[in-house]
Amino acid sequence: MLLILDHVSKTFGDPADPLHALRDISFQMQRGEFVCLVGPSGSGKSTLLRLIAGLLRPTAGRILLDGEPVLGPHPRVGIVFQTSNLMPWRTVLDNVALPLELRGVSRPARYEVARQQISLVALDGFEAHYPHQLSGGMRQRAAIARTLVQNPELMLLDEPFGALDALTREYLNQELLRIHRAEGVTILMVTHAIHEAVWLADRVLVLSQRPGILKADIPIPLARPRTEDLLTDPVYLALVKQVRSHIDRPASRRTILKRGSS
Repeated sequence: MLLILDHVSKTFGDPADPLHALRDISFQMQRGEFVCLVGPSGSGKSTLLRLIAGLLRPTAGRILLDGEPVLGPHPRVGIVFQTSNLMPWRTVLDNVALPLELRGVSRPARYEVARQQISLVALDGFEAHYPHQLSGGMRQRAAIARTLVQNPELMLLDEPFGALDALTREYLNQELLRIHRAEGVTILMVTHAIHEAVWLADRVLVLSQRPGILKADIPIPLARPRTEDLLTDPVYLALVKQVRSHIDRPASRRTILKRGSS
């Protein structure tokens, strides 16, 4: 088992009046799995990814990567955020090669690996371009290449395509499936889009409203490779409905006003 979360909880703020973000989260991921994490806004999805990445420490419980506790950022774990965070003064090639540069890898060696990953995300010919010369989708592909250049065993994606238009998002989802198939990397992806989660994943995890608890762990028994024909398949649509049934609905304005008047 590559990743194990064992009764993980996270609180923030004053211990006398803490904000409970996550409570008693337990699940496991095998190597090569593609798992999507969904839930209402504020349920702790991004916090959970940062805990797994070692950017935050759990208040309770433990996180194990290959049997070893995650105590801080790990070179075998890569993370891609909703914004690409590319350095505007560096070219695509230099941005993608940055993690290897920080490790002290020689210029020829890091450029060779960076070019391989740039090709993998279909950005050939844009190596000398700067981030402002790229579309939003291209910047996100460069960010994915920068993560892959580290050769991670586990890649964490925090709404990487959330700010993009629908057509670009669909295209990049297809590209993500192609990269997953080509590289065999284990992926945990946060998304608000239920259709997207079911189309991409082997399993979908559902978090509740804050404090986030794991409400459901739903297997997605759909054959790979996934194609667009799947989007009208009754089995796919039934799985979308199943996932949606576990997601908490926000309280209506009338309910909120009623609570506030009591």
